This record gives sequence, structure tokens and C-alpha cells, in this order.
Amino acid sequence: MGEWNERVVMVTGAAGHVGAAVVARLLEEKARLVAVDLVADGLLRRFPMLADSADHLVAAPVDLADPGALAGWVESAIHRWGRIDTLLNLAGGFQGGHPLHQAGAEEWDQMMDRNARSVFHACRAVIPRMIERQSGRIVSVASRAALQGGPMVALYAASKAVVVRLTESLAEELKDQGITVNCVLPGIIDTPPNREAMPKADRQRWVSPEEIAEVILFLASDRARAVTGAALPIVGRG
Repeated sequence: MGEWNERVVMVTGAAGHVGAAVVARLLEEKARLVAVDLVADGLLRRFPMLADSADHLVAAPVDLADPGALAGWVESAIHRWGRIDTLLNLAGGFQGGHPLHQAGAEEWDQMMDRNARSVFHACRAVIPRMIERQSGRIVSVASRAALQGGPMVALYAASKAVVVRLTESLAEELKDQGITVNCVLPGIIDTPPNREAMPKADRQRWVSPEEIAEVILFLASDRARAVTGAALPIVGRG
């Protein structure tokens, strides 16, 4: 039996590029999944085995900008399995392309909702249950842009910086509760939208969703039980 066998893992953004790579690996490892996404169709098209499965929950549609959207799904997981061992905050998104002074308030809200509030609300929903068991792993996806802003990406960079600060603060709050909290900082990810946006780029320098998934699973594993509060770059040769 592997380490992930029957471990209960909540994955937000499960239908996204990184989310789908993580879900695929966890299915291989026989984990029990609470697959969270804003829509169910894309997730179930890619992973039809999740539908009506006793071993998994498809939590969709879930708008993580809503503070209470996950509460019922957390209770469903607890009722079915008695615990949530791992929370992987993979929901998020990118928006950029113009300078800060041309951005609207709605764009600020969108980036904060997708990248920061999603982590905040998911952690608030799950952490009390982890504290009850004095055990848990939390891994979130931030971005290399969280460490240094650049032109045309101010709102995105700010929202991802929030994820890093949340990670550091939670790690300190929970370090004596048997819970580790870490995040990863990808560079440019090799996805169809990025290929379309940058057709002349050297994609060999980018990182793949599968490579990011392996690092996320490491940080959530028992092998990384001594690691907490880390913000780990995954940038390939970018």
C-alpha cells in the first residue's frame, strides 16, 4: 500500500491545468478525492470515474469567492470518511496586459477572489477539522511573480503575494498542531493558453503541470513532514 492509499485529499481548481495533473497522480496513488471546481463538466469529462464514486466527491459548482461555499462539502467528506488529511489550493487564474492605472476595481476583485480569497476560504473551512485530529498537510499555488512584481501584472502579483504571506503565517500558527503549510512558486507553465499567447517562446524552458504536480505531492507527503512555511520556486530554466 502506498502513502496516498485512502488518504482524503481536497483539491481546489481540480479541473485546471495543474489541478488535473495533480488529480491524475492522486488517482494513480488510490487517494480519496474531494475534487472542487467552479464547474463540473470539464472535470467529469476528463475524469469520468469520479462521478457517483464511493471513493470520491465531486464538489461542483463551488465559487470559492463565497465564504461558505465549501462548508457543506467539508461536512460531507467528514461524514463519509471522518477526516480531510490534505488540502491542495490549486484554484486561481491570471489576468494582466495593462498598467495598474488602467486597471479597474473589478479586475482587482477578480484577481483577489481567484488567487487569494480562494485560499483564505478553503483554509478556514478545512483547518478546524485538521486541528481536531492534530494532523494535516496544506499546499497552495502562488507564483514567482509573488516575489517580484513586473510591468502589466501588478494585480496578479499582489494576489499571489497574499498566498505566500498566508502560507508563512499559517505555518507559524499551526506548527504545533501537526499541520504543515507550504506553497509553490511556478514560473511560466506549459499550457495551451500560454503556448497561444507566446508562440515564439522556447517551451523547453517552461515547467509542465506534471512537474509542478510532483513537487506539490512531495510537499504534501510524509517525506516533507519537517518542511513548513516554505515558498518553493518551480521555474525550470525560465
